[in-house]
Amino acid sequence: MAPPPRYTVKGYWPSRWPCEDGGPRRLQSVPDPQALAEPASLRLAATSRRRLMTTMTVLGDPGEIFLLTHQALRSRIGLPTTAQVERIDPLTLRPLARSPRLDGGPIWPGGMAVHRNGDLYIVYGRYIHRLDRADLAVRAAARLPVDQPYNSFVILDSGLIVTKNLSVRSTAQLCVIDPDDLTMACPPLDFGEPSVARLSAVGNTVYVVGVRTITRYHWDGTALRRDDSWACPYIGNSQRSHGWDAVIGDRHLWLMDNGQHRYRTSMVGRGVAQAPNRLIRIALADAEDWQGIDVSGIPGGSITNPPLWDEARQIVIAYDSANRVICGFRFEEEKRALVPLWRRDGLGSASHMLHFPESGLICTNDYQRREAIILLDIASGATVARVETGGFMQGVVFPSPGWNEDFYWCSMDQVTRIALT
Repeated sequence: MAPPPRYTVKGYWPSRWPCEDGGPRRLQSVPDPQALAEPASLRLAATSRRRLMTTMTVLGDPGEIFLLTHQALRSRIGLPTTAQVERIDPLTLRPLARSPRLDGGPIWPGGMAVHRNGDLYIVYGRYIHRLDRADLAVRAAARLPVDQPYNSFVILDSGLIVTKNLSVRSTAQLCVIDPDDLTMACPPLDFGEPSVARLSAVGNTVYVVGVRTITRYHWDGTALRRDDSWACPYIGNSQRSHGWDAVIGDRHLWLMDNGQHRYRTSMVGRGVAQAPNRLIRIALADAEDWQGIDVSGIPGGSITNPPLWDEARQIVIAYDSANRVICGFRFEEEKRALVPLWRRDGLGSASHMLHFPESGLICTNDYQRREAIILLDIASGATVARVETGGFMQGVVFPSPGWNEDFYWCSMDQVTRIALT
């Protein structure tokens, strides 16, 4: 069950899904399950388990599924929060093993990954933990320098871990951490502006989305060095708010802006900036080669997650969660132009997605007072399959594939297994 070489990233365990979005490029792409070979006869079946504040599932060896959750109530009464990891049954979702409560502090959904050394790493709040994958015992822990939540991490090809604090007003700090003992591999590096989005990476290069500027850093063996030849002031003079996580394609970086929102049980109607949100493309070879295009064109547009890029088809999927619009665009490389391909109004997508490249299907959510999971054709936007999960809250976090012609969906009030039948 080892993944094809193109899905393997050197810093991670050779699993088909060792971390959020399947890898630090955030392509959200996984080889097609066999059931997708005949999509016309496809049916979806959902099994859910109530569990508050589920963030993500990641895969280890065949049959191993790990679930990350965190607390919320303690934060509302001013107390530090904790995270917890479970190894769950692939079919019933019941816990087979649990970690102790992991110190966190400030609340924000964290991150989890299986390192190439075989251990689980969790960044939540202002702590990083290293867990034994077999029994989820804590092998090491360290407190991070800023008293703010750190929103996940990336693992470089070198094996080093890079994380940063989620900062709205203060300057963000990049931390490079030795995976063996969780010490700093170099002094923390000031980014120069606040940063809300999660990091992305390819090889030993880290991309950082600030609230106004996108830049990148290269690990040179001793420190992260800022690439002064590549920076994009993507907000400019607009009244839009910050971008979210960036997707790294072969030649371009993709993200969406207007990321400030007031999520409660859903993203619907929760935008803050009055302008429409945009899909943004930046060339990896030249940051001055970039463009932004309105997603829905409706005022108050907002998102909290990345777009989805299909390199083979040159199609990018963008959405406006606040106004319940999802769109497909085709990128014409020679013209450097994004061309509208299709649009669906009234469809409540807000979460990270799954991309099945062989069949050209994508998995996303549709929130209509309750949550449903749907498969869409990436070229037309047509619904191929749909199943209700019974979730009361709209998922805005991380799905993953499974081991048995299935995948897993996390939301704020449950975790769900979706079987392909």
